[in-house]
Amino acid sequence: RGQGAAEARLFADEGAKVFVADVLVDEGEAVVDEIKSRIGADAATFLSLDVTERVQWDAVVSAIGASAGRLNILVNNAGINRRTQLSQMTLEDWDRLLDVNLTGVMHGMQTCLKLLRAAGSGSIVNVGSLAGLMGHPTTGYSAAKFGLRGLTKSAALEFAPWGIRVNAMHPGLVKTPIIDPQSPAYRHMEKMTPLGRAGTAEELAEVALFLASDASSFITGIDVAVDGGFSELGAYSAVWRDAQAEKMT
Repeated sequence: RGQGAAEARLFADEGAKVFVADVLVDEGEAVVDEIKSRIGADAATFLSLDVTERVQWDAVVSAIGASAGRLNILVNNAGINRRTQLSQMTLEDWDRLLDVNLTGVMHGMQTCLKLLRAAGSGSIVNVGSLAGLMGHPTTGYSAAKFGLRGLTKSAALEFAPWGIRVNAMHPGLVKTPIIDPQSPAYRHMEKMTPLGRAGTAEELAEVALFLASDASSFITGIDVAVDGGFSELGAYSAVWRDAQAEKMT
């Protein structure tokens, strides 16, 4: 759903045979059915996957190998958040956040590596967050996303001799069904975003497509902030805006 669904649709539109792997079976199958209805029966396949379970990753990779015979692109998009700070966070919260957001990515890269190497080249796109680029109040989520950056860069070094590129993209505020646009956090973050709005799942998918495609063939090991300028410009943008407003009053 959200960004993952938009990525699946766009990749299929661009000619990829897409395997949608998710723990949310009904939602995943609905995305695949929609892609098939537009493009054809072979355009997409749904595979049930809990990214924290290594045995399920092994089964998914085996199914992809049997069906397609190769794998060129892996997008590690699965993620969860529990908005707890360090002083209130439980060990269960911590373990769950790292299991999905960091260990799940590691499982994906390790298990898919054999097929990616066999293809002779490939691209891995790991979806992080602004919480992995700058200070953030949700401790476990931020720690996992900072860890994802290190994992991405380490893999990019190791996989480069095999022609496999590994990059990370970091969304800022994005409109999805699970985010309340009326919440104070949403409104304040939108105000701090220099472009003055939230991004869309489709805009995020375009960046994932670029990093996955040959258009980025000389790019590996980088972090791409997809945030409307929030991480690089947000603070000064707010200062400048407020200072200009004071001058006018």
